[in-house]
Amino acid sequence: MLRYLNSALFSSIFVVSSAANAQFLPSEQSLQDLYPGKAYSPNAQRSFPSRVFWGDTHIHTGLSMDAGLFGNTTDLDTMLRFARGEEVVSATGQRVKLARSLDWIVTTEHSDGMGMITDLAKGSPNIMESEQGSRWAKGLQEGGEASAAAALDLITTFSQGNMDPDLIADYSPGSPIYASVWEDMIATVESFNDPGDFTAFHGFEWTSLIRGNNMHRNIIFRDNADRVKQVQPMTTQAPIGSTDPMDLYKWLEAYEADTGGQAFALAHNGNLSNGIMFPSETRYNGEPVDEAYAMARMRWEPLYEITQIKGDGEAHPALSPDDEFANYETWDAGNLDLTEAKTPDMLAGEYAREALKQGFAIEARTGVNPYKFGLSGATDSHTSLATADSDNYFGKATNAEPSLTRASHPFTETENGVFPGWSLVASGYTGVWAEENTRASLWDAMVRREVYATTGPRMAVRFFGGWKFDEDDMRSRAPAFVGYEKGVPMGGDLRPATSDAPTFMVYALRDPIGANLDRIQIVKGWMDSDGNLSEKVYDVAWSDERELDANGKLPAVGNTVDLEAANYINTIGASELGTVWTDPDFDSSEHAFYYARVIEIPTPRWVVYDKVRLGADIPEEATLIGQERAYTSPIWYSPNN
Repeated sequence: MLRYLNSALFSSIFVVSSAANAQFLPSEQSLQDLYPGKAYSPNAQRSFPSRVFWGDTHIHTGLSMDAGLFGNTTDLDTMLRFARGEEVVSATGQRVKLARSLDWIVTTEHSDGMGMITDLAKGSPNIMESEQGSRWAKGLQEGGEASAAAALDLITTFSQGNMDPDLIADYSPGSPIYASVWEDMIATVESFNDPGDFTAFHGFEWTSLIRGNNMHRNIIFRDNADRVKQVQPMTTQAPIGSTDPMDLYKWLEAYEADTGGQAFALAHNGNLSNGIMFPSETRYNGEPVDEAYAMARMRWEPLYEITQIKGDGEAHPALSPDDEFANYETWDAGNLDLTEAKTPDMLAGEYAREALKQGFAIEARTGVNPYKFGLSGATDSHTSLATADSDNYFGKATNAEPSLTRASHPFTETENGVFPGWSLVASGYTGVWAEENTRASLWDAMVRREVYATTGPRMAVRFFGGWKFDEDDMRSRAPAFVGYEKGVPMGGDLRPATSDAPTFMVYALRDPIGANLDRIQIVKGWMDSDGNLSEKVYDVAWSDERELDANGKLPAVGNTVDLEAANYINTIGASELGTVWTDPDFDSSEHAFYYARVIEIPTPRWVVYDKVRLGADIPEEATLIGQERAYTSPIWYSPNN
């Protein structure tokens, strides 16, 4: 009947109704009286990061010597356009685009010899005047076996420090050629930086290699071009460079003092360091791990790259035998170039979880914990393409872009072992909880360690620690409000104790176009009063109504992977998981850290897509299925908080 009421009658009814109920509506003043300091809108006056921004802290273009030697002819412009979502053409002529653009990226060309490979390809006059340079240029231009031989000779000569002094001087800080390359890089990065929409960070990679043992660090600047162009990168080649991280820390200190800017270092691939990435008592050069070293490393290295193309660096099954998920994308045949095989005693100095534990022992001895770092992920792609999705994986280098043979062709092979082509990992990205998409906001979040790593999927993960969280705190679609109110976020330190044991609130939402979640785990490491270091992995939230067995283990989630179609279906797992968990084994006298690990249901690895799309032959020993994951930065507890 109401549809027949004329507009005048309807208006009069509305007016009467409004007037009749006006006495029951509180005035603006009475709302403030009822809820002082509060607003009805939950986002009004919100003061914490509410969005996760996705990016890559580690990428190389054809400007990097090794990338160029493997055939990468694409430039920095291509890398940045690709990262922000444009379709580009790879060095092998394939069209490629991300399913979703990145929010930010860091340019990290190798600082040593930067630009040399470009001049070798052109046969520049200064190159041809050198016997070494002329020989390499001619070999590279000839192609085929001659090119491969020239590339190997160049890399060997460079890594052994036997370069023509005049030639290396042309591609070292202080030379006109080096200055020109660096300034062009700065200008290009600056032109792509678009605050609020896409952030392009200035940076470089300091590629320290100790007898083939990986000690690499990426340098990430907070600053704009006006400060960054006042310096040139630090290198490792003598006489002006150094392979010692302590000298890198001095370079960073000088940069900040001289320019008023800010920067930090980010180490990666400890799994290829043969035990020297995380020393506990003695460094690689025989010097002690003392207070000065611990202070410098803590000051300049707030993050560690836990996952990337060359293997996952969280844990190793030999170090964590009770962790059924520890043997994930493990690279443990030897050091970076396989000039030295791996031995079991090296492992403790290579993996992030063990380093987090060793930090307590070093702190007990020196008063400082050097390994109080957050966790990030990156690709380390040398194709200019930051592709971390298994169904869109363009490999480590140009010779490992999609092809019929990349899975079967060894990445590295010597008498000490092999890194098979199929073992390369489609990983990873870093999620940053920040207020806005700008250099300052993202960089500050990295330094306070409010970041997490994933092996590629863009799942949203929140992790908070405190003393008063309870199950009612999860009765909200916005748990971050109570998370910040009652506790500290990932990367933080627990406040002084107000109860018998700490509580943690963790929440994960699957990648919107990805796989469901299997489980959330909390990984704890601690040191007891006798100095013994221990760890334990707790399943705290899981899908599909499974139950823990008598040993406290959770049954596997199942497997829906279709290898013939390179597919999986989300009929198992959960789209979101969350819980409040209290540490059942807490001892207030013991130092401890906690981080969350979120595991997806099984999905196909990139080799399966190669087989289905290209008809590629995949070695029988290749791993076809994996469970992708996220690692949050830890939260620490200290009895002295």
